[in-house]
Amino acid sequence: MRVDLRSDTVSTPSSEMREAIAQAPVGDDVYGEDVTVNSLEERVATMFGKEAAIFTPSGSLANQLAIRMLVAPGEELLAETFSHIVRAELGAAAVFSGITTRTWSAPRGLLMAQDAIDIARPDSGPYQVSTTAIAVENTHNFGGGTIQPLNEITKLHDMAEAVGIRLHLDGARIWNAHIASGVALPEYAKYFETVSVCLSKGLGAPVGSLMLSTKEKVGRARVWRKRYGAGMRQVGILAAAGHYALDTNLSLLQHDHRRAHFLAEKLHAILPSVVDPTHVETNIVSLDLSYISLSAAEFALLLKNEGVLISALGPNFARVVTHLDINDAGIEYAAEVMSKVLQSALVMQ
Repeated sequence: MRVDLRSDTVSTPSSEMREAIAQAPVGDDVYGEDVTVNSLEERVATMFGKEAAIFTPSGSLANQLAIRMLVAPGEELLAETFSHIVRAELGAAAVFSGITTRTWSAPRGLLMAQDAIDIARPDSGPYQVSTTAIAVENTHNFGGGTIQPLNEITKLHDMAEAVGIRLHLDGARIWNAHIASGVALPEYAKYFETVSVCLSKGLGAPVGSLMLSTKEKVGRARVWRKRYGAGMRQVGILAAAGHYALDTNLSLLQHDHRRAHFLAEKLHAILPSVVDPTHVETNIVSLDLSYISLSAAEFALLLKNEGVLISALGPNFARVVTHLDINDAGIEYAAEVMSKVLQSALVMQ
């Protein structure tokens, strides 16, 4: 058996999704004539209570378009130290938009509004960098799928608004936060001027994200999307997959969460320090391998030899992500293999 738990991006379109792609009405999106992408943009904007949305090929581009609408060149964006926008977008904010970044550190990426506000420096005058926006990631990827508390989001919004700082929500996995917490999508989104959401992670579409905001900001973002080389033509074949994902796969995220928690419980029973199941809120399991004799890379290689793939993201840190293509049999097999390797590592110590 092969069980790929490296990311929820590795899932492949179902035959039904492929059929929806094949049947999609299309047009030239650069001319605004692709009816399927137009309807997807309108649908997702409405779902989050925003005026408009723009379809992008990646979550990184959706994030970069959003922060460009909020932060001028030479100004500053704040984000948590291990946020995707800082660690996994290859310095795009600086390269493309002249935006500097500064970070605060939070265990598991968990938002505490005061942490961000404490380092904010709005209106810093002509000799220091001014903070003009703060990015919040929900769920927090490298934090282990952490759901951001709504009360802290509300507090951050109120404090930021008081000093003229704007907020961006990196909601690549906001769908997971919504399903696990029961918080409505518009309730999450209303505190942020810009929002990015992804269709190709937990929802299982082959490609695609959207940036949501006002009509004015989305209109300006279309110009920058074209400048960045992401003006697309008959993109309705991709948007159709997004429609199918929202129709069919959103409600299935609860099973990804259940399977992730099952795996965490199994590994915790063998070595409690490797994972705390109470911290597994959605579909990501972070593994701390500091207390075994194997590095994360060595641990991952031993699992790969048994058909189980995970991501080694640091010397002693590994990540496991459940998704649509992993069923109960798959996660049970993965748990068995990982438990065996973990027990062997403990014996070797």
